[in-house]
Amino acid sequence: MATKRGLVTDSFKMLKKAKRRGEKKEKKPTPPPQQKEAEGQTARQEGLEKLRHFDLDWRFGPCTGISRLDRWERAKGHGLNPPGEIRDLLLHTQADPEYSHSLWRDYPL
Repeated sequence: MATKRGLVTDSFKMLKKAKRRGEKKEKKPTPPPQQKEAEGQTARQEGLEKLRHFDLDWRFGPCTGISRLDRWERAKGHGLNPPGEIRDLLLHTQADPEYSHSLWRDYPL
């Protein structure tokens, strides 16, 4: 005996929402595209990212307990050829501790 299966809508009533007169669906304005940050901030972030990569590069020796510029000079003295752009960046931003201290400065020895 085959039983006849009904539709789902036979078991559950379909309810339609009543529209109110004069009510239209609100359209939300599209948000403006995100603008790039100021050039100075972007250049700062790029510079700090380069310095982080320098800190994490083991070819130039350990970086704990030493400033980035001292580490660069030590690597240069040992003939390890550290990137010149790192030295230039460090010399231009000597007053800023975020640039001069290594990535590991907050960790005790």
